[in-house]
Amino acid sequence: MEYFVSSLFYLFLIIWILVKALELFSFARSRKLPPGPKPLPIIGNLLELIGDKSHKSLAKLSNSYGPIMHLKLGQITTIVVSSAAVAREVLQRHDRLFSNRTVPDAIHASDHSEFSLPWMPISPTWRKLRKICNSHLFSAKVLDANMSLRHKKVQELLADVHKSAKDGEAVDIGKAAFKTSLNILSTTFFSMEYFADHASDTVRNFKEIVWGMVEEIARPNVADYFPILRMVDPQGIRKRTTIHFRKTLDLFGNIINRRLQIREKIGSTQDIDMLDTLINMTINKEKLEDHDQLDKTTIEHLLLDLFGAGTETTSATLEWSMAELLKAPEILSEAQAELEQVIGKGNQVKESDIARLPYLQAIVKETLRLHPTVPLLLPRKAAKDVKVFGYTIPKGAQVIVNVWAISRDSTIWENPEKFMPGRFLDSNIDVRGHDFEFTPFGAGRRLCPGLPLAIRILPLMLGSLLHSFDWMLEDGVTPETINMEDKFGLTLQMAQPLRAIPRSINT
Repeated sequence: MEYFVSSLFYLFLIIWILVKALELFSFARSRKLPPGPKPLPIIGNLLELIGDKSHKSLAKLSNSYGPIMHLKLGQITTIVVSSAAVAREVLQRHDRLFSNRTVPDAIHASDHSEFSLPWMPISPTWRKLRKICNSHLFSAKVLDANMSLRHKKVQELLADVHKSAKDGEAVDIGKAAFKTSLNILSTTFFSMEYFADHASDTVRNFKEIVWGMVEEIARPNVADYFPILRMVDPQGIRKRTTIHFRKTLDLFGNIINRRLQIREKIGSTQDIDMLDTLINMTINKEKLEDHDQLDKTTIEHLLLDLFGAGTETTSATLEWSMAELLKAPEILSEAQAELEQVIGKGNQVKESDIARLPYLQAIVKETLRLHPTVPLLLPRKAAKDVKVFGYTIPKGAQVIVNVWAISRDSTIWENPEKFMPGRFLDSNIDVRGHDFEFTPFGAGRRLCPGLPLAIRILPLMLGSLLHSFDWMLEDGVTPETINMEDKFGLTLQMAQPLRAIPRSINT
């Protein structure tokens, strides 16, 4: 009897083991990962990304392994998306499951990851900040109300360029665009020309801080590939990022403190700009719903995100636009002809005119197609195993959408490497995240919150520069020899800053 019971136990044990083995085999088969290059021990596929142009390296790999590709970057399972169809699955159909981020170690500097709208997980705090951006900062009503401030800052840009034209000096397009973007944001948020009233060194220093942040966040970090190393910060990236963050947070903290002192001195609250709107959400808590309340630290980090992203992306896009136009003089002439016909010689370009300037809008779109400011978007993270195009994206995987590759897909775009603004004239393709062959600002619930402002500023600045000046390259540079190489980071910059000589035409 004892032998029979023992035999029966081992029989059931063997059957149980076989059943579990079959379940595991079945699970493994159903959990088919996308194709990708074979990883090396320990480092995985990190060698595939050697160099400073990851967007191009990943695009080249996708030509071999397909539009959805699996890489092992150190210990991090990474899925790379390189087609509009797969991007639609990730950014729209399964948006909820891919809404959170894989957060680089640098973002944890100064606890920024806890307060940062672009990086924090979807949560009540994220929804609160998103609502504030959509309803109080970047709504059409708010942007219409402060439109005159942007016009004034663009006129100051033109005055600076007129001076360069009079002196026969070349203009550093990226720097000029950065300063104007910075002053537009400064005036809009703080009702003061903080960076215009200070020496040019202040603007240059702030640009260096912003670019320092961008460089450190985008720099390949061994701690991001082997998370156990985060405790030692082996490359010092988090330490350097902390310095950049701290300088920026202190700057905004001082501005907020001064505003609070003014309010206390006059004995009343006010609502004259966006900073007042944000401060009112900290001091009028009894009048606000819980989801509309803020604190000073959150405001500081929100401003860090908005100023950092808003200045760098706008200036980079404007610089690329001017470079493409100087490389193609016939397109530049066509844009100027449209501006002269619609605006009239000597008249100021205004935001209300943009809708009547389809070719100018097409130039901005074509620039964003060829040179998306964030070529890999910000990385997403799978909340659970998700089936996409027959493959499993495993829970916890980092998901990268290569919009640079998608925007140059020859199955979608005719002559994808060529700057052809006319392709958008008879097209309804837009930048608002509905057309997945063209998502320079992202899509879904993670769509860039500053998009409504960006699509006003870019054509306004570009149209104003084209309508007021003819442009020539510096001596020795021809349209054929302009350096169009890019410098990869979190944002896509020109490797060599663009310099061009203006000649006034509307005076």
